[in-house]
Amino acid sequence: MDHTAHHTSTAHDHAAHQANGGHGGHRGASWGTAAKATLHCLTGCAIGEILGMVIGTALLWGNVPTMVLAITLAFLFGYSFTLFALRRVGLDFKSAVKVALAADTVSIAIMELVDNGVIALSGAMDAHLSDSLFWTALLGGFAVAFVITTPVNKWMIGRGKGHAVVHAYH
Repeated sequence: MDHTAHHTSTAHDHAAHQANGGHGGHRGASWGTAAKATLHCLTGCAIGEILGMVIGTALLWGNVPTMVLAITLAFLFGYSFTLFALRRVGLDFKSAVKVALAADTVSIAIMELVDNGVIALSGAMDAHLSDSLFWTALLGGFAVAFVITTPVNKWMIGRGKGHAVVHAYH
């Protein structure tokens, strides 16, 4: 029995659906969509990062434990924003965790690498909470991370990866 026509038809229908720009059509993701996805991710990361830096600095921890705490909290808060949104639309916890990990890991990792690089290179890790260097480097790092991560998110969304995975649940 020849199933070639059936498989060709299914592939063609899927390709047509992709080209027509439904939820499955991710070709040519807009800059606006990428910026919104990046801002969503950056908000969670910033909350965690600032909290971690403030806690570590206030407790007079060294640079390494402070950065570890800040990065851990950035990932935790970054994932939690997506996780809570997915739970609100009815996705079970285990599935929501899988989607959040798929949607946010690359974005958060790039933001953390860039932001912590700016902080480390500027000498802000040795600054106190009352020093403008601390806050300027931290906020400047977020701005640089946003600029670098947005094109990456645009590329990933355009290929059905990253934040595009979350859009199936909207």
